[in-house]
Amino acid sequence: MIPIKLFQLAKACVNRLNGGYAPAKTHNRRLGITAILMAGKGRRTHERNTDQGYCHQRQRPQGGNTAILLRCVLKELEDEGIQTELIELSGATIHGCLACRECSKKKDGRCAQKNDMGNALIEKMAEADGILLGSPTYVADISPEIKALMDRACLVSRANGGLFRRKVGAAVVAVRRAGAIHAFDALNHFFLISEMIIPGSSYWNIGIGLQPGDVERDEEGMQTMKTLGRNMAWLLKKIHS
Repeated sequence: MIPIKLFQLAKACVNRLNGGYAPAKTHNRRLGITAILMAGKGRRTHERNTDQGYCHQRQRPQGGNTAILLRCVLKELEDEGIQTELIELSGATIHGCLACRECSKKKDGRCAQKNDMGNALIEKMAEADGILLGSPTYVADISPEIKALMDRACLVSRANGGLFRRKVGAAVVAVRRAGAIHAFDALNHFFLISEMIIPGSSYWNIGIGLQPGDVERDEEGMQTMKTLGRNMAWLLKKIHS
């Protein structure tokens, strides 16, 4: 097991060499993975009473199918001695990118918007050695929250010399029936444009299920997650060896 410390400051994690980034020495460090899950079972549901004229929004609890898939991946990483953190953002507000370019002017590793969780998440992503992004499938695409985070994180990263360059990144998608490949592609586009390294698995990283827990009956999907976790651990250790 290679000891690597989780969530060191970005300056300690990488050295800037010839305009690029190279991994820092791994002595006394422990590899760390941040997994970010948007929406899923935490999406809002509506209750409407037409007689009394009210509409009530309630937040479903966390822990849906996307979270189950991500935890399956994380367990394999943990078994390889890699420290992990799962962030479920059920009901969180993540505003979209304004294209104001303030991040390019200030170059402080932060987005100009400060009234949501965007900067806290971008900081977590920058400090981690690897990033897992998970989303349910909404109309053959990803959730609006994770798209907003990806857009903002991408610009902040590029404005600051490539905060995510050569980190390991992987996507996980939960789906009821169809549309998951498009969602899977959308998540991977973020990793590719951020110059990250994507490990493969035995199939696309997709789990099928409607009700919470249904994905656990998708044997091939769960095996795909396990293989992804093992491959991600192998890649991280190769990069940091």
